[in-house]
This record gives sequence, structure tokens and C-alpha cells, in this order.
Amino acid sequence: MCDVPVSRFDRDTAVERVAEDEFEARIDPSWWIVAGPNGGYLNAILLRAICERVGEPQRQPRTLTTHFTARAVEGPSRITTHIERSGRSFSTVSARMEQNDRLIAYSVAALASPQRPGFEFQDRRMPEVTPPTSIERRKTEGGRIDEFRRHFDQHSVWEAEEADPNAEAITGGWIRPHDPRGGDAILLSQLADAWPPALFSKWTPDENSRGVPTIELTVHFRAPQIALVVKPDEFYLMRFRTGTAHDGFLEEDGEIWSQDGVLLAQSRQLALLA
Repeated sequence: MCDVPVSRFDRDTAVERVAEDEFEARIDPSWWIVAGPNGGYLNAILLRAICERVGEPQRQPRTLTTHFTARAVEGPSRITTHIERSGRSFSTVSARMEQNDRLIAYSVAALASPQRPGFEFQDRRMPEVTPPTSIERRKTEGGRIDEFRRHFDQHSVWEAEEADPNAEAITGGWIRPHDPRGGDAILLSQLADAWPPALFSKWTPDENSRGVPTIELTVHFRAPQIALVVKPDEFYLMRFRTGTAHDGFLEEDGEIWSQDGVLLAQSRQLALLA
């Protein structure tokens, strides 16, 4: 779960322990979208520090909530972690990311070993869609956002060619890291914010837009043990929906499925129409 970094994603989300509860990380500019780094990217760095702080691989991440408080900049950051409570099988941990004495993001995570083994069901079913090998790869067109997109191999399933105010706000498709890497909660915490917003089905940003920055992002990890055995060359199917926008704020709900139909994670974020 917190192995030695090997892939590009792992190198760019690596943390170095400098004290029992403190870590250093570097914010890499290749993960920028519009005016700052992708929220899911910061999410992954924070979760990696939390995993390292707990140091018990059998306690898998079950939920992670991150509030983004200020725009990060390229370069070093410091993450301070605190174990709020730790019991026989359950830990609650917080983490603060700071740059130049500014709070950039704040996370709270719950990590736990499996409970009630044997009592399991999945009534939700993965959408029946065309396999990724039969869909044209999502293209990049240049610019800073596309530098971010080059980290992934993406094949769109739900994505409008043109914005339509009357269309359903839905987006998503197949995705996997461009630099092959096996699955885990750290990767899922980034993938939960890796696709362009569902809002773009209804609305096209103009030249004055600063995008749709995330205010708060929560990820529920539903099958950590299965995520750990996802092979480096396998795809994930992601689908995101937005149903409401008021006062310049909107929600986005997401699902991340394994290629063979297991629901690996669910997400919800509150975002700002900037």
C-alpha cells in the first residue's frame, strides 16, 4: 500500500519522513490544471503521508475527505499528520499540507482492517459499455491541462462533443495510468478527480474562466483488497454526474469500477464555478 515509489505517479506523490508525524513532499508542475495542481493529485500525496504515519498495511483506507483551502505552488510542501484515535482495528488520522506557512489542504481519513468477513454483497452493477480496446483514445491538444492528461490513457464513454444546457451532466470512461502501475487506494484517491467535470456537458468555459476548482473531495474505498490486485495494464471505468448548481457551487458524484466489474470507490466533491 505504501511501497517504495517506482512509477511516475509514485515518484510525484512520494513523501519523505522528517519526524514521527511530519513529511516532506514536492508538488510537481506536470499535474497542473488551469491555475493550480489537480485536487486528486494533492489528495494522493496526503493519503500517502497518512498511510506512512499509520504504518500498518492491514489497515486499509476506507474514507478520505480533503478540504482545499489555498492554491498550491510548484515546489516543496510539508505535511503534518496526527492520529486522532487508534483502536484495535480502526484508525482516524488527520493531515495538513502547508507551503510557506500557508495551509493548502486538510484531510481526515479512516483506515481499518476488514470487518465481518464473509458478509458481502454488491447490488450495484457496472454499466454495460464498449470495452476500452474498441474506443478511440482520448486525444490531447497541447497546453497545461493536456500535460496533466498525458499521465493517463483515457477512452471516453460518456462525453459530449458540444455543451448543451439541456443535456444530462454526465462524463467518464475508461482510464489507466500511462506509466503502468498496479492499483491501490492512493491511485484511486487521484482518479476520483482525474476526469474533466461532468458540468462541461452543459457549459463550456470561456477565456476568463479559472475552471472548476474542487472545494472538498470525499472518496469512499469500497474494496481495498481487490484494488490492490488490479494489474498495471488494466483499465478502470469511471462515471461522474452533476445534478445541481446554485450560487456558483456544484456537486459531482463518481464511481470507479475495476475492469471486471467490482465497485472500487465512490466519490463526491463540492466544486466552484470559477
